[in-house]
Amino acid sequence: MFNKTLKYFLSVWMFLAMSTSLSAEVVPQAEGSNPEAAPLDAKELILEHLKDDYEWHIATYKNKKISIPLPIILYSKNSGAQLFSSAKFDQNNGCYKGFYISKTGKYKGKVVETDASGNEIRPIDLSLTKNALSLLIGSFLLIIFMLFIARAYKNEPVKPKKGLVGAMEVFILSVYDDVIKPVVGEDYKKYRYYLLTLFFFIFFNNILGLVPIFPGGANVTGNIAVTLTLALSTFLIVNLTGTREYYKGIFWPDVPVWLKFPFPLMIIIELVGLITKPFALMIRLFANIMAGHAIVLGLVSLIFITAHMGAALSSSMTGFSVVLIIFIYFIEMLVAYIQAYVFTIFTAIFINGARVKPPKTEKSLEST
Repeated sequence: MFNKTLKYFLSVWMFLAMSTSLSAEVVPQAEGSNPEAAPLDAKELILEHLKDDYEWHIATYKNKKISIPLPIILYSKNSGAQLFSSAKFDQNNGCYKGFYISKTGKYKGKVVETDASGNEIRPIDLSLTKNALSLLIGSFLLIIFMLFIARAYKNEPVKPKKGLVGAMEVFILSVYDDVIKPVVGEDYKKYRYYLLTLFFFIFFNNILGLVPIFPGGANVTGNIAVTLTLALSTFLIVNLTGTREYYKGIFWPDVPVWLKFPFPLMIIIELVGLITKPFALMIRLFANIMAGHAIVLGLVSLIFITAHMGAALSSSMTGFSVVLIIFIYFIEMLVAYIQAYVFTIFTAIFINGARVKPPKTEKSLEST
């Protein structure tokens, strides 16, 4: 019964996602404004979606914004700790207790206050933003989803699985048997939980970001802070569990001495390589997911940009954009899987590179 309910919920959710993808991100004109006088700013629309926010905008109905206010948690040198709802900004003409969201400058889109000389300064900001809330929701849904699958296998461990559970079995085994076991090597059991969690965390949040209705639509894996955290966790796991031979290859590699002393050229190259590996993981995931969101929004904007260019051009561009949006949406679903797979397999490769075994001696070879 629960399995059927879950499949029905997911089917309805994806249908609503596809049916609302053309309009969920479009910001209507202000009340009483002239559409011809205020054309759609595609650049502003795309950047507005890609950035983080202090509220979760759901829709706009009859020029009224429907959104979920989020808690603002600040610490200011002037007024101390502050906790209030982001709705207070809308209720008080954008300013509450001396705090407001900056519209221009280097702090644009961030909560700021002004000092005695009138300059904008940033308090310590620990607010629960849209991306942070989406991260928590995505993690919670992923845990519930995995517990449901685990219960299905616990109740009927031998019976072949069908439907959603069977599809997830294919995903899990493809990562476990095709990536973790062969790439990591004989120490794969120590890292299997991390690598599986890493794959499904990235994949689930990638898919959730493609759904333009709550609780989807946030740009989590297209946020540099999130990909930085994922890359940093991989960096720590790789280097904190590295073998003695791994560190010997970094600080005293098997090259001519003049490349190591007096000027440690090879050591510097190896240390730079330690940093560039997780950096490449971070940038790859961030750039691909952000670009996918930007392309979809750009195609949506094309419909409204050409709306005032004549009926023939407008209708033809609308049809062309709709076809491209649907095509790109399916491509983005594939990219969501590929990016999670690539991040996981490169992490497995880095782990394997850190598990260097000492060379076998003659005695060990004779014993074998």
